[in-house]
Amino acid sequence: MTTARTVPVTTEMDGEELDAEDAWHLARRFGLRRVAIGAFVRFRYGDGFTNSRALALQACLAVVPFLLALTGLAADLDEERPARVVARTIEAVSPGQGESDALASAVTGEDSSEEAGELALGFGLAFALVSMTTAMAQIERGTNRIYGIRRDRPALGKYGRAAVFTALLAGPVGTGFVLLVAGGAFADAMARDYGWSRTTVDVWNVVRWPVGVVLLVITIAVLLDHAPRRRQPALSWLALGSGVAVLLAMLATGGLAVYVNASSSFGSIYGPLAGVFALLLWALLSSIALFYGAAVCAQLESLRAGQGSPVYDDPGRPHGHVVEG
Repeated sequence: MTTARTVPVTTEMDGEELDAEDAWHLARRFGLRRVAIGAFVRFRYGDGFTNSRALALQACLAVVPFLLALTGLAADLDEERPARVVARTIEAVSPGQGESDALASAVTGEDSSEEAGELALGFGLAFALVSMTTAMAQIERGTNRIYGIRRDRPALGKYGRAAVFTALLAGPVGTGFVLLVAGGAFADAMARDYGWSRTTVDVWNVVRWPVGVVLLVITIAVLLDHAPRRRQPALSWLALGSGVAVLLAMLATGGLAVYVNASSSFGSIYGPLAGVFALLLWALLSSIALFYGAAVCAQLESLRAGQGSPVYDDPGRPHGHVVEG
């Protein structure tokens, strides 16, 4: 149950939707520090951590079958070189240790794995889509609570809407994930199997970052536009929060990568499960970043409506006490 203050739906004086220029003026007017702290308070009292944990689990349940589907695709490809590229990319980003079956079959060219590859591709995609649908529904619940909305859409509308967004956004989300997370491994595989030059690899590694970031910012802004059960401002206003989410997720990903690679104890403690725990940590930090970005958009709109506090008064405190952002 959320105790975040409900955000009133606001528009321009002429009735137009709020846009990025309005968001920037508000941020400068109230100060970035006040907006950031108020957004965190709203995130916390809007059950942000609870919904982040739930979303992280559902994201992992989508990523793992997705990698399984790619493994099946690698084993099912008739052409040897494309199969090796897909297999080597999966091998580099998959949780766990050791050579994957997809890479072994792609290198040896065994035909016996083709049927297993088709099964892995079909079941992997099916489970990934189901898990991603539940993740989309969790994003609706989390953003509703952050905006102070206590009731989600009816079940049919909620999960039907989530299924539609899964179908529409699975491609951009998957592409952004591949570009930012697996782009380096893909370039190395292309250099090894297709003879990409060092210059081509360097250009790819430079271009993939802005393309992946822009793709994810737009995708998250679309999610923030349609997930909450309310009328949202213009997409450019929401791009501020989605940009914050992507930035925080990238910082968390970089910090986690440094920690995992630099800490000898991480692998020794978790052993073969080290990759799985790294995936869980990454999913949790990325989910927190997503909902905090939504809280930034909500708090800005709340401040514009004249609400100084992001949460309702605490009945346990002296009368009139307000939690300031």
